[in-house]
Amino acid sequence: MNLLLCSAVFFPMTCAVIGYVIGRKNKNVRDYFADIVTGAEFGLFLYLFINTVMNGSSQIEVEISGVCGFGLHFTLDGFRALYGTIAAFMWFMSTLFSKEYFAHYRNRNRYYLFLLLTLGATEGVFLSADFYTTFIFFEIMSFTSYVWVAHDEKKDSLRAAGTYLAVAVIGGLVMLMGIFLLYHTTGTLMFDELIGSYERLCLTEGSELSQKKLMAAGLCMLFGFGAKAGAFPLHIWLPKAHPVAPAPASALLSGILTKAGMFGILILTSYIFLADTVWGTLILVLGVCTMIVGAVLALFSVDLKRTLACSSVSQIGFILVGVGMSGLLGEENSLAVRGSLLHMVNHSLIKLALFMAAGVVFMNVHKLNLNDIRGFGRKKPLLNYIFLMGALGIGGVPLWNGYISKTLIHESIVEYMELMEEGAVSGLLSAAAMKGIEWAFLISGGLTVAYMTKLYVAVFVEKNTDPIVQEKYDSLKGSYMNKVSAATLTISATLLPVMGFLPGQIMSRVADMGQGFMQVHTQAHPVAWFSLANLKGAAISLIIGAIVYLVIVRLWMMDKEEEKTIYVNRWHPYLDLEDLIYRPVLLKALPFVFGVVCRALDSLVDLLVVLLRKTIYKDSKLPHELEEGTFITHVTGCFVNGLQDLGNKTIWKKNPKNTDYEHKYAMVYEELSEDHTIISRSLSFGLLLFCIGLIITVVYLLV
Repeated sequence: MNLLLCSAVFFPMTCAVIGYVIGRKNKNVRDYFADIVTGAEFGLFLYLFINTVMNGSSQIEVEISGVCGFGLHFTLDGFRALYGTIAAFMWFMSTLFSKEYFAHYRNRNRYYLFLLLTLGATEGVFLSADFYTTFIFFEIMSFTSYVWVAHDEKKDSLRAAGTYLAVAVIGGLVMLMGIFLLYHTTGTLMFDELIGSYERLCLTEGSELSQKKLMAAGLCMLFGFGAKAGAFPLHIWLPKAHPVAPAPASALLSGILTKAGMFGILILTSYIFLADTVWGTLILVLGVCTMIVGAVLALFSVDLKRTLACSSVSQIGFILVGVGMSGLLGEENSLAVRGSLLHMVNHSLIKLALFMAAGVVFMNVHKLNLNDIRGFGRKKPLLNYIFLMGALGIGGVPLWNGYISKTLIHESIVEYMELMEEGAVSGLLSAAAMKGIEWAFLISGGLTVAYMTKLYVAVFVEKNTDPIVQEKYDSLKGSYMNKVSAATLTISATLLPVMGFLPGQIMSRVADMGQGFMQVHTQAHPVAWFSLANLKGAAISLIIGAIVYLVIVRLWMMDKEEEKTIYVNRWHPYLDLEDLIYRPVLLKALPFVFGVVCRALDSLVDLLVVLLRKTIYKDSKLPHELEEGTFITHVTGCFVNGLQDLGNKTIWKKNPKNTDYEHKYAMVYEELSEDHTIISRSLSFGLLLFCIGLIITVVYLLV
């Protein structure tokens, strides 16, 4: 079994190199090879998933750990088997779709290379048993997926890729700082050994400093994982990366790579800061901000893939709200845990269908603006079905999978408010604040319905403003995607209503697979999925969504231009967080501030050195040998003086030269000698010699 876990990580990474070599010779063979590799990876995880279910799916009863060299630790439990299988399934579907999507693209060989490398790195994150292993594969995943964003190498793509990489690198460095602090405080990075570590420190007298260190470590790591998850305010890479990245890559970036970030946040919440009120409140507030910001950005967007990207930000916010509630509810957190886990799964599968559907639109039209692709989906019932399933799922409509997870998260908020009224719990947030959070949750759900309705109506209901373009779209009919792509998208979309129609048979068992990972070992109480109380929350969101769409979208976000109604982006460019704050601060303000600080510190050191030399460490007198010079200056000067006398008698009779070269050379020597003495006594010279010695020592040790 240890061999299987290592194979699950390193098999696709090894095959990536083999596939690249094959692609240099035959591109079609390379494509089929990639399909086989991702299919085999899915089969492997399906076996691990079934094996885990057979050994007990509701609890982490059997852990299979392995050490694969280099200090890497992998383990398998219900959640890891579940998400490893989902990741492998999504990679398999995306790879099958990639063959048609990339038919006319350049650099396909490079794409497949990094596609498989990222698959192995992502599975390494989900199977990791300690933060060291997580960090290694997390960083590999960030660098390999960067190539997806920069794939077509256009100006916008390279800029978005730069933003993505900057967020990933800065997040990784801050995370590494947190890992160092964590190890210094606890002495371990193994997840199982960290369970309840913060709570133990809180119960230990005189451990206030260690508590602060552990909290600082947690915040640093939250920064790193939150950056990858797309949490506010580090969400800026998602709206920029998805519109320019290829659609199959966007499906994986949104559906899986963001969940790798959520994986780390789940570990921090459930293992280290288990049931800590402060931490739970922080995650909850972070989730509310992310949820609202993402929904508002999606509503304003008029770009198909950008809207789906901003939607991913919002849905990550929904998940964070569930994770925050799991921290606040303590032992009564089963609803929040199951809701957040299920929404992770649902969002992954929904975005797989939606982004691949968006990819079908783009590979036919090569445009994403709603005004350009308007009416493309008319007379295309299969594509209509695929997109509609994703829209209904993410909108939280009853009988679709998104409704189940959103209902659980909403019910956890209601449960916490009831416990507050009974006095059973107390926290940093008041009852009024929690009521506001509940309404923020419902309104965000309504905004989700509004922007998905906007996309669906624009692409599948309305006609294009140009009749010739609409006629061209209608003529495509069954030729807009091949049979393999059609089967891939249909399978991905059909999963969504099936999961929603059978919540007890499918969704509950999926939640059972993961709740042990979140340290919940109590049996969840039965949920009446379609009771009036649960349907009420969904109904409120649907009504809010209908009102927002009819009033805001149709009346304010649309305008008439030459007697044609068009979609207008009302979001002012000045409000772009990256251009408003991050780039000016990181590229201009911070370098200037740090430059001033460094210059001041440099001058301060010089002043201290001069002060010490004038007071405590008085300098000895500098050498003065102007009258004597050296033997070399004396001989050279006499020789040149003799040449000058000869010239005065022959060449320069009327204007003789009268330079004393012996004295001049003595002065040059004196100046050089003085400079050498000053330099040899300076602090900089001492530091330079120290650095040279250190380098020599390191080279000696390495050799």
